[in-house]
Amino acid sequence: MQIQVLKSKIHRVKITQAELHYVGSITIDEDLMDAANLIANEKVQIVNINNGERLETYVIKGERGSGEVCLNGPAARKAQVGDIVIIISYAGMELEEAKNYTPKLIFPDEQNKLI
Repeated sequence: MQIQVLKSKIHRVKITQAELHYVGSITIDEDLMDAANLIANEKVQIVNINNGERLETYVIKGERGSGEVCLNGPAARKAQVGDIVIIISYAGMELEEAKNYTPKLIFPDEQNKLI
């Protein structure tokens, strides 16, 4: 039996841009992606601290070192620039593997840089 468990989380990162007229997704600084063990096209859940919105989308690589976190397409209506969000990914694992799995959690600073 497989269960879904927390794989990784970028905790309390700031939205730097929102592009409504884009195909869709969330663009994330590649440094943050690497630190959180996220890859391009991976499904993520976005939880907005400011307004309680939750949505699912996929990741696009942003410019490394830029601090960029941009909601694209319809997701841009779910947050404003400056909102604080949590970006979460999950993975399916066998129960016994999940019991010993340690998720990758990162806590960027106020400029979306790694601490």
